[in-house]
Amino acid sequence: AQYAQLITRRVREAGLYAELAPNTITVDELKAKQPSALILSGGPSSVYTPNSPQVNPDWFKLNLPIFGICYGFQAMAEVLGGKVQKTDLSEFGRTQLSITKSGKSLAGLPDTCNVWMSHGDEVSIAPNGFDVLASTEGATIAAFENIDRQMAGVQFHPEVKHTEHGQTILEHFLFDIARLEPNWSTSNIVEQQVAAIKSKIGDNHAICGLSGGVDSAVAAALVQRAIGQQLTCVFVDHGLLRLNEGDM
Repeated sequence: AQYAQLITRRVREAGLYAELAPNTITVDELKAKQPSALILSGGPSSVYTPNSPQVNPDWFKLNLPIFGICYGFQAMAEVLGGKVQKTDLSEFGRTQLSITKSGKSLAGLPDTCNVWMSHGDEVSIAPNGFDVLASTEGATIAAFENIDRQMAGVQFHPEVKHTEHGQTILEHFLFDIARLEPNWSTSNIVEQQVAAIKSKIGDNHAICGLSGGVDSAVAAALVQRAIGQQLTCVFVDHGLLRLNEGDM
């Protein structure tokens, strides 16, 4: 999906760890990751087109909070018993969203705001038990939610800066619907990697090849922080450094 990495970034900016997984992930693989919530990302396909990416109906039996965006919103609606159909008015770009019911997903937003759309299909009938929250000129249902099941979705892209209040909408799902706690920052990455390195190496010694680039330097710094004097670094001149840089 063209915005999948950006969605991951926005979740991390909200203080939560997020990682990408393909739609082909099995239920067992998903369970092994012990997720607290799922976000189904957007994409250019149509849910009724042969060979289009599909969501696994069993994901919805795991009692996880789920948020659908764009294509993910449509795929979610269809697998839960709603209806998706081609529109006569495709929307691409800035579009005015009309909010008829704020619910938790759109709480605190004005009655109308500009959002970023990219679709030629629409959810015409919401799944049973879902409240319809908003619409646009080209989308009969542009947002819905089922608070009891901790599920919600939007037809537009809240992760892009062009959507007004987009980060607020995403955080409404994360904190108000999924009821997650912001407990992650980029510093956690270092802590997790240092702990993993310590666990793997234990009392053994390690050798690190340093090429002069950022990747190997960061790797060496992490390993050194984890095991200290148990690490021996070896400089490898691969012939692609600047003139005399290897002698510095």
